[in-house]
Amino acid sequence: MAEITAALVGQLREMTNAGLMDCKKALTEAKGDLNGAVDILRKKGVASAAKKASREAKDGVIAQSIQPGAKVGVLVEINCETDFVAKNEVFRAFCEEVARLLAANPSVDLEAMRTAQVAKIGENIKISRHARYEVSGKGAVAAYIHTGAKVGVLVEVGAGKEETAQKEEFKNLVRDITLQIAAANPVAVSRDQVDPALVAKEREIAAEQVKGKPAQIIDKIVNGKLDKFFQGMCLVEQGFVKLNGEVSVKDHIASVAKQLGDEVGIRRFVRFQVGEAFNA
Repeated sequence: MAEITAALVGQLREMTNAGLMDCKKALTEAKGDLNGAVDILRKKGVASAAKKASREAKDGVIAQSIQPGAKVGVLVEINCETDFVAKNEVFRAFCEEVARLLAANPSVDLEAMRTAQVAKIGENIKISRHARYEVSGKGAVAAYIHTGAKVGVLVEVGAGKEETAQKEEFKNLVRDITLQIAAANPVAVSRDQVDPALVAKEREIAAEQVKGKPAQIIDKIVNGKLDKFFQGMCLVEQGFVKLNGEVSVKDHIASVAKQLGDEVGIRRFVRFQVGEAFNA
């Protein structure tokens, strides 16, 4: 017999819209079998015809949590059915709490909390994905949520000295990097992190575009097109948005690092946009 946990009771409640005690009794009668419990509730006329769990939840928000000291951070996408709920203060508070709990414990069980929120809000809610960064060595993590909470960024930036991460110049740089990622939507930190299949595809497209030209200049043109591709896709090669693209992100980081008297580098980042996972 399966253990009848609060999460299982909550899941049954979400599926049937029945009361908690009815759900618990049905699960006990069904010896923990979820589908059997659904049938029992339906036979008793307790289950709702509408199952929230089957409804699409493609709206929602991106939430973040950075622990004190900026050594651990989380970015999470939580979906609901409508923009009306996505703007709801109760839902937003729930999302922030989920991010905080995931930052504190990546293995936390959120199912009972989620199903309780479904009952309170009246829409299907899904904790779709999250990223949790913990600094390896010296450096810091930072997050940024764009206005409207539809786009969010989490980044880890490394340093050579522990004290560097406490300096305002470093903190401002890290914050500017999150804004860059949100605005320019890179796919990788640097060229060596770009999916080789994507590079091969771009090379093939570029070669097709110059088909028929003299052989001695084809490679030069193709490589030039690939350079332009990398400048758009790779974070460190992008024009730094805050300075109107006049310098690259890499050069700006080098300039700040020189001021700090340290080595500074972007280790990793993630950018979430609400709903993009459904269209991937």
